[in-house]
Amino acid sequence: MIKYKRGDIVLVDFGFSEGIGSKKRPALIISSDNYHNGRQEVIVAAITGNIKRVLFGDTKIDKWEETGLIYPSLVTGIMRTIKDSMIIHKLGALLQQDLQKVQKNLGKAMGF
Repeated sequence: MIKYKRGDIVLVDFGFSEGIGSKKRPALIISSDNYHNGRQEVIVAAITGNIKRVLFGDTKIDKWEETGLIYPSLVTGIMRTIKDSMIIHKLGALLQQDLQKVQKNLGKAMGF
């Protein structure tokens, strides 16, 4: 059973899209509690400290200081399904206002 929920910020070993190598980085859990029922996976969006380059689907985190992050950050449109065992630990959680912005931008990126 997964002990994390949508909006949690976790540290994960995030694989590079080229398939070679990985980097420990924060990620936002975007899958729902219902999705987690009976699964050993979560859907996450990568978080980056590179706030100068905001692409379609990305969301700057307004209240980053309150989330457990140590730098101004943004949630990217880079999403992955990972095993919950790849989560190293929980860093914090997004405030509701930031989570709503992320959901809206990711929805646009996916054509919802």
